[in-house]
Amino acid sequence: MIPRFGILLAAVLSSSALPVPALAAAQDQPAARAVIVASKPFGESYLLAEMFAQLLEARGLTVDRRPGLGATEIAFQALRTGAIDVYPEYTGTGLVAILGESPVPDRREVYRTVARRFEERWGVRWLPPLGFENTYALSVRRETAARYGLQTLTDLARISTQLVAGFTPDFIGRPDGLPGLEREYEFRAREVRSLVQAVKYQALAEGAVDVIDGYSTDGFIAGYDLVVLEDDRRFFPPYEAAALVGPRVREENPRAVAVLTELSGRLDEPIMRRLNARVEVANQPIALVAAEALRELGLSGAATVSGSSPAAEAPPDTFIAYLWTRRAVLARLTLRHLLLVAISLGAAALVAVPVGLVLERHRGGAEGWIRSIGVLQTIPGIALLAFMIPLFGIGVGPALVALFLYSLYPILRNTYTGLRDADPAAVAASGALGMTDIQILRFVRLPLAAPVIMAGIRTAAVINVGTATLAAFIGAGGLGEPIVTGLALSDSRLVLSGAMPAAVLTLLVDGALAGCEKLVRPRGI
Repeated sequence: MIPRFGILLAAVLSSSALPVPALAAAQDQPAARAVIVASKPFGESYLLAEMFAQLLEARGLTVDRRPGLGATEIAFQALRTGAIDVYPEYTGTGLVAILGESPVPDRREVYRTVARRFEERWGVRWLPPLGFENTYALSVRRETAARYGLQTLTDLARISTQLVAGFTPDFIGRPDGLPGLEREYEFRAREVRSLVQAVKYQALAEGAVDVIDGYSTDGFIAGYDLVVLEDDRRFFPPYEAAALVGPRVREENPRAVAVLTELSGRLDEPIMRRLNARVEVANQPIALVAAEALRELGLSGAATVSGSSPAAEAPPDTFIAYLWTRRAVLARLTLRHLLLVAISLGAAALVAVPVGLVLERHRGGAEGWIRSIGVLQTIPGIALLAFMIPLFGIGVGPALVALFLYSLYPILRNTYTGLRDADPAAVAASGALGMTDIQILRFVRLPLAAPVIMAGIRTAAVINVGTATLAAFIGAGGLGEPIVTGLALSDSRLVLSGAMPAAVLTLLVDGALAGCEKLVRPRGI
């Protein structure tokens, strides 16, 4: 029984350990020192990053795309540590969210400040602005503006106690967001609801909230026919869009910096609103919109479409046909997802099962150790992934470590419980027959505990498949990639193209491990 259990456990959980170097190399060490272009998870950032990437490729440079990094903190941490080379950022965000400075109304002063301070502290360079600002814009439905006579934020503050606000978590926590709005305008909403970027416009349109935060170039503003309220006290700082370039590419590939500078000053607010509306409202492929924008600007000769974007062609009419057109991409993402889960789960089993054996032999402090490991389950997935970035950068490394840590508790708990509660009568009978403790463990306790241990592994596997979708926020790929992109673009088909395979993968993994559980279960139980 024990040899069979050990062989099955090793085969199921550790057979995928070999791809780790290849997987990490493919993700974190692009061939020929490609320029790593990243974005944050909202439509305009995806679009600008794709324009950066296509422009570099049009000039003969190799590009590695890392779209949809989870937040400003994650993207900038990746940039300054060399995990990525460039991503689109905004000067006001650099001033307030990264440097922690107070908002300043003069855009030239903001740019000079961030350019100087980023260079001095991190060796990071702000390229000349792209030519447009994308500042915060508080929006209401047109009927709300007409009912209360709203034109400015001062007007909004006057009747704010009657309104329900729907703000993004970023806006709620930033000093140039809700805290500053309350201080500067004495804004006091009746209720503030935290809404992710992807659902706030729909929530406003459906009347679930009365006012939302947005960005001045959002395509959804025109799409939903909203009224943007004037910042009459000029509270929000300027948010000029620019390429933010890391130290590695500046030293190793100065030509890439020169190429990116070609976009500076070429985009204005009307252009960006039009491009954003094509992406966010019309759901046109990002790669196609970016290619056509570069061609209109005279920066590339043809509208070449990159296969790395969410879709390379206009989506077909039916969802099944849509999935079929993305079959190659989904197969690649599913394989990546499965490898992330298998490697982290196998490593967790190889650690947690032996630790459970040791703790069962020393029961005095076992519960304390197991509960300490259980604390890891209380850390939100995206937060745990972010904690890994300073140690492992972005990509596969931190994702594997985070998933490994999430897998430990259920396997460890079940291993300890299964060994501790193994049939007392069988254990006593084995001792009466003269078997040693090691023999009892090997031939009695562990076989009896095997189904419970496998149940813990199955639980960890199901958790891992779901949690691994968050790996897309740190550039590790997997089925979370279309989910994150679809949420940012309000594209339900793109979300489902990642969510459905993830659900199917969960069932398949759990089913495979259920078969293994039957094989290791002793007869008669």
